[in-house]
Amino acid sequence: MAQARQSSPFLESVRRAIRVRHYSRRTEDTYVYWTRWFILFHKKRHPEAMGEREVRAFLSYLATERDVAPATQNQALNALVFLYKAVLERPLGEIPGTVRAKKRPRLPVVLTPQEVARVLEKLSGTAWLVACLEYGSGLRLLESVRLRVKDLDFDHRAILVRNGKGDKDRVVTLPDELAVPLQRHLEARRTLFERDRAAGFGTVSLPHALARKYPNAPSEWGWQYVFPATQIGRDPRSGERRRHHLDESAVQKAVKRAVRAAEIAKPATCHTMRHSFATHLLENGADIRTVQEQLGHADVRTTQIYTHVIRRGGLAVRSPLTGVLATQGGGNEPSGKATGSAVAREKQGGFRESRKASPG
Repeated sequence: MAQARQSSPFLESVRRAIRVRHYSRRTEDTYVYWTRWFILFHKKRHPEAMGEREVRAFLSYLATERDVAPATQNQALNALVFLYKAVLERPLGEIPGTVRAKKRPRLPVVLTPQEVARVLEKLSGTAWLVACLEYGSGLRLLESVRLRVKDLDFDHRAILVRNGKGDKDRVVTLPDELAVPLQRHLEARRTLFERDRAAGFGTVSLPHALARKYPNAPSEWGWQYVFPATQIGRDPRSGERRRHHLDESAVQKAVKRAVRAAEIAKPATCHTMRHSFATHLLENGADIRTVQEQLGHADVRTTQIYTHVIRRGGLAVRSPLTGVLATQGGGNEPSGKATGSAVAREKQGGFRESRKASPG
């Protein structure tokens, strides 16, 4: 993959345009991915020779043939809009007639507090800490593994989330129960940092060219990742060998194994912990605006999805089956025990029979 990227001068120009604007590495990889797919879809024609018609055909293909989600189609559109505006300097016009991907309303998967406890019991070490931050602080997985030492405020029991989704900062709660485990984790992390520094690998990447503004910051303890990778790697942008943050896939696999071991049938993932955090906060009476701030949602309507989960819970609606079975005396119950209403009807029926059998 790295060789393919280097062999394409045009894709490298796309990467340079993205880096000049200080977009994240994930955005860079995503935009290059869709640009490459767009070119391959049109038989390797150069984007300079294509325009709105080819973009419409590609987006419609994604919706009709690939059946992608609306968010995926919008992601591809954003990448192509950036390509033509920032790289080719020829902004796209209107793209009428594009087949849009169908919106499919989905409710998030939410675990009960008991199920969360069972999952956490099956985790240990770093994966346990990250999962606890997702459920206890509402962090996204990437926000958790990107935490820096300086972002943890133990005195105020707060976590400062830097450059979250949408490149926004926010402050979330640090659960009291995680203070001691995190401090012990940082002690071991400090030892690893000292070993790396002695071996010449004690630096870390900084966002938005801060390394030029603060030359000593990359080697300072406060800027180190709380959850480091297990091995030294090469930075794809600078080429330096350093220790990056923990890969998200390691936590994802650990949580998936824990869900299986806990014998939970729900399709729970790392993000399910965040969904459960929001739902349980609302169930416990938290204000929806507070939950919105903790989650970092720009629009409260995004947070309101969790109120739908609560309203559709088992205790929110009285099933009509209750009245039907009460009328039929319990229906075909598998157990030999009669319900209270059935016993009452049996007594009433016996009383009527005795009245009919009595003389006069």
